[in-house]
Amino acid sequence: MNKINQKPKLAVWKFASCDGCQLSLLDCEDELLALADEIEIANFPEASRAFIPGPYDLSLVEGSITTPEDKERIQDVRRQSKYLVTIGACATAGGIQALRNLKDVKEFIDIVYAHPDYINTLATSSAIADHVLVDFELRGCPINKRQLLEVITAFLHGRKPNISRYSVCIECKRRGMACLTVTQGAPCLGPVTQAGCGAICPAYNRGCYGCFGPTETPNTESLANWLLDKGMITDDLVRLFRTYNAQSSAFKKESDRHE
Repeated sequence: MNKINQKPKLAVWKFASCDGCQLSLLDCEDELLALADEIEIANFPEASRAFIPGPYDLSLVEGSITTPEDKERIQDVRRQSKYLVTIGACATAGGIQALRNLKDVKEFIDIVYAHPDYINTLATSSAIADHVLVDFELRGCPINKRQLLEVITAFLHGRKPNISRYSVCIECKRRGMACLTVTQGAPCLGPVTQAGCGAICPAYNRGCYGCFGPTETPNTESLANWLLDKGMITDDLVRLFRTYNAQSSAFKKESDRHE
């Protein structure tokens, strides 16, 4: 086949993660079939054993860097990829496993494993962008499949992905829901969290947990002070900011301020 007529090659890579973001891509179903007409899925172990060597036009990377081997492998992925997009909280902020960064990892290993000497790990769990150049970060735990399709389509057509950067509060308003924090006093990270989930938790009378990470300009200090004024205890406030995106700069700074 003439190289000019070849389809762009897509690769999907996994590091330390639960596979949830890759499953979001598989969950696209009909859309994924249509996408397959436009691209060649060259490497996607979650979906197929077929493997086509790089270089790749677009790489989607799920998961955080947690081992010395990971640090080396992500460099190789970057070298093979024209564009590299990180998907999910693990890849963009270190994920829930980045809570290890706040404690002594050696102590965890000694407690959990019968033979700690078999474990070769880093002291921290870190985002992909801490190690290589990333062309775009898609937030979420897990990611929104519609946003993922938009990112892939955008790169195929050489344009910037159209991903909303406003807060979850906007999604609540669009769904006609009253603010849980104002009406019920529920702790909620919605005002400082990027939209993308469709306000799932508030729709079930639960405050936002910050799955999509901070907005572009989050006023975390104002929200934290307001919650404390309303009676939230400091320990609960720290835990509120330390979930899926605990190591994102804005959330980390605010939790550290109250520790």
